[in-house]
Amino acid sequence: MNQLTTNQVIRFSKATLMLFISIFGLLVMYSNVTDYATNYENISNILSMETTDDDEKYTYRAITSQILHHRIYWLIITLEVIYTLFFMIGTCYLYKNMSSSAEEFHEAKKPAIIGLLIALLLYYVGFQVIGVEWFNMDQSQAWSYKDWTRHIVDFILPLLIYIAIKVEH
Repeated sequence: MNQLTTNQVIRFSKATLMLFISIFGLLVMYSNVTDYATNYENISNILSMETTDDDEKYTYRAITSQILHHRIYWLIITLEVIYTLFFMIGTCYLYKNMSSSAEEFHEAKKPAIIGLLIALLLYYVGFQVIGVEWFNMDQSQAWSYKDWTRHIVDFILPLLIYIAIKVEH
């Protein structure tokens, strides 16, 4: 009987964590496509800044065009589709290369790392930086994604570091 090595467990954990984040991506995509109206309303309210404090002081930042709201929302959905595809491809590559050499396994991480970077772009730069800092999303009691995206970033960033680091042999 083969002994399970720490290296095998590390490789398996990296592939499995990518599977977990792939499931997250699929569920977010599904939600945004099947419940477009509700999620669009959230994005529209954030962009128009109608429920933030000091409305008059920052109104020049607001985007009030519904056409732009839809386009920005579709950009968000497109990024979700792209990062989820990279997550799923990365997951497959990692499982497929579970018994490969250390170099081959490390190279198999590329799609996963790209997907994680795209997700960070969306959730950290898009929501945490632009949403909170530019559109004052955190000041809205009803339309803030701040806490939700922080939890996502708090998972994705350490996952990116864990996946990218080359500890397996």
